[in-house]
Amino acid sequence: MSWFGHSRDDERPAGVSPAREAEALDAYSRTIISVVDRVGPAVVQIGVTKVINASPFGGGQLAQGAGSGVIFAPDGYILTNSHVVDGARQVMVTLADGHDIKGEVIGQDPDTDVAVVRISSPDGSKLAAAKLGDSDKLQVGQLVVAIGSPVGLQSTVTTGIVSALHRTLPGYGGQMIEDIIQTDAAVNPGNSGGPLVNSAGEVIGINVAVVQQAQGLSFAIPINTVNWVAARLMRDGVVKRPVMGIAAQSGALAQSLRRQFRVEKETAVQVVQVADGGPAQRAGIRPGDIVYKLDDRPVGTVLDLRHYLERLNDGTEVRVGLIRATQSGPQAAETKVTIRVVTTG
Repeated sequence: MSWFGHSRDDERPAGVSPAREAEALDAYSRTIISVVDRVGPAVVQIGVTKVINASPFGGGQLAQGAGSGVIFAPDGYILTNSHVVDGARQVMVTLADGHDIKGEVIGQDPDTDVAVVRISSPDGSKLAAAKLGDSDKLQVGQLVVAIGSPVGLQSTVTTGIVSALHRTLPGYGGQMIEDIIQTDAAVNPGNSGGPLVNSAGEVIGINVAVVQQAQGLSFAIPINTVNWVAARLMRDGVVKRPVMGIAAQSGALAQSLRRQFRVEKETAVQVVQVADGGPAQRAGIRPGDIVYKLDDRPVGTVLDLRHYLERLNDGTEVRVGLIRATQSGPQAAETKVTIRVVTTG
């Protein structure tokens, strides 16, 4: 072994030649380059002017902020974070080619930290737009690429893997954001709102946060959630959603519980937090309860739960199938409560 930590050729693992190593590295490089070529032209920098320390009588200080975004429709619709544009007096979008264009906030949803901004093409042509993928197909260990403008450095590319799925984190709106993607791709201030991309060049998440007290922990909102929110922001300007009054996370269900309770899906939804005075609390739902069914429809993920609730009207009653842990083990599969959902937004 070299004193400098390098291996000699005769210490190379058996069967691995320098040519094979170079070939593998080159394949990795080609993948990253291809992703950047596909998505890079659609990634933008978002500069905002906000008023801070405003008084009820007017006035306040102007402050500048910046984040990232990605164009997802060629007519100029951009995905970013709600906290990037919240309270913005003015939004200026810088394209990958350097053009500065004034932007308009179409709508924002603090509960998921998603916002939609729109710009017009400087010459009237279609803008480069990224393709959206399917975040439900993500696997831990999968290669991902983050593109954005950390600390104002536009078009910065970092790589990593999906470190974990279905995390739950507190959001900027005060609510828990569910089904978060955890990655070790480097994300820094200014990356917020930029895309997390798979090796096929598809956006599978919007970067949202990094844990400042730790190294190598970054998070992104899954694109399936973002897509659901963006569609409503573009239609209504706000997200109106029936809610149960819980924060939850998806997770694999033990085989023994699946057999005991005849649960159809391999995953279920665990309640992490129950809102005071909300429908779930009034119905007796507790943190730690596992939701596996709504009105006899199997629920495997938080997105399943959200998709079922979204089509309901305010005040609709929903039967919730629960598995509840007790000191003597889980209760009977027929443990059910009825809640009356409330529409917010």
